[in-house]
Amino acid sequence: MNNNLGNPEKEEAAPAKVAALKQIRDQFTGTSGQNQSQRLLAALARFPITTFEAMRFLDVYHCPARVLQLRKAGHNIITHRQTIVTEAGAKHTVGLYVMQRGASHA
Repeated sequence: MNNNLGNPEKEEAAPAKVAALKQIRDQFTGTSGQNQSQRLLAALARFPITTFEAMRFLDVYHCPARVLQLRKAGHNIITHRQTIVTEAGAKHTVGLYVMQRGASHA
């Protein structure tokens, strides 16, 4: 994952992170917004997550809506902008979501 916003690179999650995200996806099945929010929350408890990773590995297809739901539930999630290059070579600006540890708006 590229944390240097001025230097885009291919978005390649570490194999251990990918495995963990897939395990989370398999643990919280279903396509409802609530199920997607559960997957995203479980992932954010462990890692910063890009919209690209959420779509690709967690089956969360409208990440901003799920983040908004989690924020309304009291979770302190910060959004950073990040430029990535996909496998097809296209540059995209995506959200990088980070849950602040030990912080809540509740």
